[in-house]
Amino acid sequence: MSNDRDLPVPGDVAADAKAVEVFRAWVANDGLICAVRPTTWKDPSAWGIVLADAARHVANAIRDEVGDEPSVTVAKIREMFNRELAAPTDEPTGSFTE
Repeated sequence: MSNDRDLPVPGDVAADAKAVEVFRAWVANDGLICAVRPTTWKDPSAWGIVLADAARHVANAIRDEVGDEPSVTVAKIREMFNRELAAPTDEPTGSFTE
């Protein structure tokens, strides 16, 4: 029975005993809910690499699904990312729990 709520764990992750989940995101109650492991890297700027890599993965997946050019998709993501950082449409709530 398939579960439409959760994405499958990639095979490379399942095969790596040292793999660690660092970020999850859901749409629930009309908003974004995240779980994050904030201390994965000593230098928090490493999260910039994670977010950039994620944008490229999304762009490639959109190309595969609907044919849009990844560079155009990344440009749209970058524009909205910068706009959202400059003027947030919402403020994160909740707290960090271990």
